[in-house]
Amino acid sequence: MDETTIRRRLVVHGGVQGVGFRWSCAHEATALGVHGWVRNRADGTVEIAVEGPAGPVQRLVDWARHGPRHAHVERVEVTEQPVEGLDGFRIDH
Repeated sequence: MDETTIRRRLVVHGGVQGVGFRWSCAHEATALGVHGWVRNRADGTVEIAVEGPAGPVQRLVDWARHGPRHAHVERVEVTEQPVEGLDGFRIDH
């Protein structure tokens, strides 16, 4: 893994469950070529772990700030994390 690979953890708040957020996120991540996962949390938020080159990771962070058409994103918490070397992008259930 080269030094330009980064990892971010996102927690997306607002009306983000039941609107296709996870599916849309996985689609966006695959199109950007980043790796990680997305899942709904019991508190109504959506959590995303994403890693890859800095540019595509930032584009996914930017996308998460609005999400799919029916989402109502209030805020996104973004934290840096150590790279784990994930492969692919999955939707956790």
